[in-house]
Amino acid sequence: MADTPKDIEELIGIMARLPGLGPRSARRAVLTLIKKRGALMRPLAETMARVAETARECVNCGNIGTDDLCGICADQRRATGELCVVEDVADLWAMERGGAFKGRYHVLGGTLSALDDVGPEDLRIPRLKGRMADEGITEVILALNATVDGQTTAHYIADELAGAGVSLTSLAQGVPIGGELDFLDDGTISAALRARKAL
Repeated sequence: MADTPKDIEELIGIMARLPGLGPRSARRAVLTLIKKRGALMRPLAETMARVAETARECVNCGNIGTDDLCGICADQRRATGELCVVEDVADLWAMERGGAFKGRYHVLGGTLSALDDVGPEDLRIPRLKGRMADEGITEVILALNATVDGQTTAHYIADELAGAGVSLTSLAQGVPIGGELDFLDDGTISAALRARKAL
C-alpha cells in the first residue's frame, strides 16, 4: 500500500509467509504489535533474536533445542529401547504434549515423495538405521501421518529395518475419542474397522 511505510510493509510481507497467516491476518498482527510495542513487539523481537542465535537441530534425533543434543536424547531415563519415528518436529512436540511416550524420537525431516522428488537420501533414514545398534533399540514405533506419502515411507522403513532384530509397530488409526461415525471420512472408518479389537 502506498501510505504504509516500507519497513512496516516489509514486516507484513514476512509475517504473511508464516503458516496460517495470510496478508490480512499478517496486517492485523503487525498493527497489534505496533500498538503494543512495549508489551509485545520488543520482547518478541528480543526473543526471536536470541532463538535465531541459539536454536539448533539435535545431532542425534533432529529435534530442535539449544545444545547439540536435545533434552530428550540427553535424558538417560528416556533410553527405554523404544524409538518413535515422526515426520517432523511438530509431530514430536505433539507426541510430547500427550505425555504418554517415555522413550526417544527420530525426526525424518519429511516423507518420501516422488512428486516432490524426495528420496530416502533426503531423509534421516541412514541415521535411523545407525541408531538401532548404537542405542540398543528394541522397538521402533512408526508414528507417520496416515497419508499416501506417510504410509509409503513407513513401508520403506519397515523394509530397511527388516532383520535388524527390532519390533516394528505403528500408531493405531481409526475413530477418535469423542468422534461420531457420521462425521468421519470413509478412510478413517475403514482403518478403524481393520484395527478393531476384542472387548
